[in-house]
Amino acid sequence: MQNFDYQRRTFLMFGRGRENEVGSLVKFEGGRRVLLHYGTDAMRKPDLLDRIKRSLDRAGLEFFELGGVAKTPTTALVYQGIDFCRKEQIDFILAIGRSAVIDSAKAISAGALYNGDFWDFFSGLREPVRSLPLGAIVTTTDAGSECSTTCILSHEIGGKSRKFQKSSPTFLPRFAILNPELSLNLTPKATAIGAMDMIAHVIECYFTNTQNVQVTDELCEGILRTIVNILPRTLEDPNDYEARANLMLAGSLAQNGMCSLGREVDWSPHILELELSSRYHSDHGQGLAVLIPAWMDYCLHHNVMRMAQFANRVFGVALNFDDPAATARKGILEFRSFLHRVGLPQNFAEMGLPMVDVVELVENLHLEAGEAIGSYVKLDAKACEVIYTTAYTYRHHSYRRPPTNN
Repeated sequence: MQNFDYQRRTFLMFGRGRENEVGSLVKFEGGRRVLLHYGTDAMRKPDLLDRIKRSLDRAGLEFFELGGVAKTPTTALVYQGIDFCRKEQIDFILAIGRSAVIDSAKAISAGALYNGDFWDFFSGLREPVRSLPLGAIVTTTDAGSECSTTCILSHEIGGKSRKFQKSSPTFLPRFAILNPELSLNLTPKATAIGAMDMIAHVIECYFTNTQNVQVTDELCEGILRTIVNILPRTLEDPNDYEARANLMLAGSLAQNGMCSLGREVDWSPHILELELSSRYHSDHGQGLAVLIPAWMDYCLHHNVMRMAQFANRVFGVALNFDDPAATARKGILEFRSFLHRVGLPQNFAEMGLPMVDVVELVENLHLEAGEAIGSYVKLDAKACEVIYTTAYTYRHHSYRRPPTNN
């Protein structure tokens, strides 16, 4: 196990109706003039916004509103939010919605107290050192941004929109309120996509070259098993509060840093997916559903026993000690079958991308002169091309070619 430092300052409030207590939390954190930042999912819940405003009003706080967060937050909205915070002397930001809203609020909170261009943080010129206090009210079973140091934004360069990410402790919210009731109206598709993002974050911690990490192995495996067991139940009954509660908590645990304690992690599947969704404006979770099994196929023989352990402990595949590679392959197939059952795509075509330029995707990774991404398995340009091609061409065993008309 590696040396590590760990602290998460985010105070979690979990359960029914906890958003009605937000006014006292903001006041405790010193907020007086509060920016409510939200997207379309919060606007679909006008009663939620009304209850939040009443809570803030009871606490004697002033509040202002800035909506408009899209699927991936944009720099244009962040600049607008920064200007608004400075003009109105905002001293607290409250994000209401899914992870994209929280990410947008993170960037605004750091940029509002920086004299330069906040994009300096994402371009690597500067590190954020302070930010406006930030709170979050989570409305979806999503990727756990409320407990994450990472922020992802969409930025236009040369007429093309691209995704960028930055990690900093200053991005962590002071508190997060998680009420599973707020996610009961999520569509099956949105629920499955959010769960896939959780799975991806855990898998990228789980497959590691670090030895003797049994505690975090068990933690990763437990979260993965929970999602695999709970997600179908949630899709069958979208109003199952207990299932939603477990899924929402799994999202926070997947992103709060505990899965990565003392171990080397590998974010290369996310890097591959960010390039895909930047180029084709595709859905992040769907892209991960297609790319992660393809990445696992490529990495299978790097450490066959770890892949076999994943198969055995997460999907219950019996260990074949004479041929652990067979166990590993069956585990990947079980993983693909699970994704298929919950309605996630198996290849680019099922994502609505029948034509994908694999060569361009690899070129945009800028892996010149033998450079590579990843740590579990180093991926050079050729390896990335193989993974993208597998994701492009894979057909699930239940796939049936449509009959031809003769």
